[in-house]
Parts: sequence; C-alpha cells; structure tokens
Amino acid sequence: MAEFGDLRINDELTLPAWELSESFVRASGPGGQNVNKVSTAVQLTWHVEASSLPPEVKSRFARQFASRITKDGRLIVEAAEHRSQVLNREAARKRLAQMIDKASRKPKRRIRTKPTYGSVKRRLKAKKQRGEVKALRGNVDPTE
Repeated sequence: MAEFGDLRINDELTLPAWELSESFVRASGPGGQNVNKVSTAVQLTWHVEASSLPPEVKSRFARQFASRITKDGRLIVEAAEHRSQVLNREAARKRLAQMIDKASRKPKRRIRTKPTYGSVKRRLKAKKQRGEVKALRGNVDPTE
C-alpha cells in the first residue's frame, strides 16, 4: 500500500500532510456489488486560508477556484473514478497538486500594443465604405 505524506506541488512548494484530511465514501455508478460494499471514493479536504502556502499563492488560488471553495474556506476534491481506494486517493491528491501548481504560477503581464499605421488606415477606409453603402439606403426623393 502506498504511503501518503506531504503533498509535493513543485520544486518550491510542498503541502504538509497535516493540512489535508481525507474521508472515504461509497462511490456511485457502475461497479456491481463492489459499490454497495466498499467505500472507495475519497473526499480530500483542504483549508485554503489556514494553509502554509505563501499569501500570494493563496490569494490567486482563492480567486481562480472561488466557485469550488465552501463558505468556511475549505476546498473539497472528490475522486471516484477508480475501484481502488488507493488509486482514488492518489487521483485526488494529484488533482489538488495541479490546482495549487496552476495558482502558484504568476500570470504574464499583458503588454499593450499599438495598431500599425497600415491597419488603422485599412480600418478607416472600410468604415468609410460601409458608411457610404448605408447612406445610399436612404429614402429616394421622387422629385429627382
């Protein structure tokens, strides 16, 4: 059986094992009598604000995954895709690590660019042509 200790996110970040809590529940869906007998699905719970992660990572995580965080600040990751408790545990931990890793990366700052001289000229020419087409749609004067 695999040993589950600290959760390694990347080279700089590791989540201590005491911050995570797991509970096992019966999985729904196919699986025959195994589903009715064995609690293989895992619910991995992690308190985001009380975490030992750097503040900027926590705030980015809270912003990115706000819809998945409960009112008391906990994130619950469920895994029930395998028939094995160990595999579901690994899947939930891997999913949480990927989420934290995504939040740990600083987003690139967007550098505003100026439209080229030619693109501005083409846009204005197209606007002028479109305006002329629309102007020709007006009511026809019967005296002319």
